[in-house]
Amino acid sequence: MTITAPPASLAIGAAVQQALSTVIDPELDQPITDLKFIRSIEIDDTSVTVHLRLPTSFCAPNFAYLMASDAQDALEAIDGVGEVHVLLDDHHDSDKINAGLAAAAGYVGTFGSEADEGLDELRRTFARKAHVAAMERSLTEIIRNGEVTVDEVGHVLLRDLPPGPNRSALLRRRADIGLTLCPNSRVLVDDHGHPIPDEQVPMRLRFARSVRISIEGNAHFCRGLLATRYADDDECDGTSEPIITNLREETP
Repeated sequence: MTITAPPASLAIGAAVQQALSTVIDPELDQPITDLKFIRSIEIDDTSVTVHLRLPTSFCAPNFAYLMASDAQDALEAIDGVGEVHVLLDDHHDSDKINAGLAAAAGYVGTFGSEADEGLDELRRTFARKAHVAAMERSLTEIIRNGEVTVDEVGHVLLRDLPPGPNRSALLRRRADIGLTLCPNSRVLVDDHGHPIPDEQVPMRLRFARSVRISIEGNAHFCRGLLATRYADDDECDGTSEPIITNLREETP
């Protein structure tokens, strides 16, 4: 995850929310703020405390730890934020994850023998999937607009893509996995940036579409689970914005 510190001029409440919006669910490829995973934000004169919640109590511990850890890193990058406390609520490993975050123990240090490896490979796996889905969205857009045919799509270059959210997302995903952003590079490539042979293009495009549909379907499913799980929470149900308490005096 690349941490970009919010501008120093940004008020602390807005800076906290902006920082959290950069934290991505690795499997769903969406910000945890959009997914409503932020339960509450508490800001006082010396610290910021954020409570997270997930769609189920048995979400994969490595995903849960990764998002909580990324949230902590993003918040700690804010100038003058003070102490940062990120707490995961209502998860079967909440106590372990929260203690590990507080001690800065890292994933392996937190889970010990239960952790097969660190989180780097997990990040790479889902970054590659996000790139595949971003390729498909960009190419499907220009196919639907009649700019290219399916037979021509294997030769589309980055410079051929129209400006907009699909192109911007694709460039970010390419950067995430270390691929060139040269405008003369082909859009449809493998994980290493190699062009797809013409005879393999239809199959590769179908595969990319299945990856994109899977990601979007999982996101929709998780939103439903979260809304159902917290439907009886009058203060912060699974569809509402987080409860924000800001007691820090802002500098004019």
